[in-house]
Amino acid sequence: MKKFILVIAAAVLSAGIMSAQTLAEATEIYNQGVESVQAGNNTAALELFQKALSAGETLGDEAADLVANCKNVVPNVALAVAKDLVKESKYDESLVKFQAAKEIAEKLENAEVLEEIKTLLPQVLMQKGNDLLADAQKTADAEAKKNGLLAAGAAYKEAFAADPTNGKAALRLGQVLSMAGYSDEALDAFKSAAGAGEADAAGKQISNLYLKEAAAALKNQKYAEAVAAVERSEEYGVNPQAYMVAGQASQKLNKTNDAIKYFTKYLDAAPTAKNANAITFTVAALYQQAGNKVKALEFYQKIASDAKYGAQAKQMIDALKR
Repeated sequence: MKKFILVIAAAVLSAGIMSAQTLAEATEIYNQGVESVQAGNNTAALELFQKALSAGETLGDEAADLVANCKNVVPNVALAVAKDLVKESKYDESLVKFQAAKEIAEKLENAEVLEEIKTLLPQVLMQKGNDLLADAQKTADAEAKKNGLLAAGAAYKEAFAADPTNGKAALRLGQVLSMAGYSDEALDAFKSAAGAGEADAAGKQISNLYLKEAAAALKNQKYAEAVAAVERSEEYGVNPQAYMVAGQASQKLNKTNDAIKYFTKYLDAAPTAKNANAITFTVAALYQQAGNKVKALEFYQKIASDAKYGAQAKQMIDALKR
């Protein structure tokens, strides 16, 4: 919170046309507010400073210094009240107080407090979302977890609305929506994140979304849809597993050349994968099936010394050379 000066008004205020007792009463209320701030009770301090301000405004010129001090102090203390609630993780209550502090700062024309609120609000909403996400991930009950994810998503959505340059908020929104099973909404959020400075991270997430779609389509024997989803995934990044799915789907569609293409891309992207030799054997067999002896030999020879596939590969090599 911005520093502000708490002035003991009695030392600087002179008597005016109003009675000294009336001015003294307003000053005493102000000084009680000072004591409350010093004691760490910003809520009580805010109420006292507002009372002092109201009283001072009725006194005219003789209370000008008191009123000026109150107008400086009140927005800052109102903001401090909101911050105190954030420290206690009382996010919903703090957001109400942030709004109240904003209205006070607007009324009293305190630009510094308004700017600080503008900066802090997205941060508080992100913190709220992070806490809700952490709680959701600890929950074993599926329905409770989903509700927790959606609650976290609502906070991230508010954070992004408050600061459209906050790509991380949109990225987190997409992630929780994806985890909750809302793929279309997650895709929109990731695209927003990409446009707000998170293109690389969002691209990977979009690629993964399409991979999930492709895997589900393959499982449900919707082979053409699986390949189409992989092609969309490829637009956002290289994912070896996506190529594996597309290769398997293409085989089911009896599209030998496409299967070869995707399995070869898989091997290029993941040359040390545990199943690399198995896929190499598959590619060799597909080339053989397509009548391309040269390429079939090339791929069989790559695994001729493999413990599991070597013997069969050598048999194929011998047969192809006859």
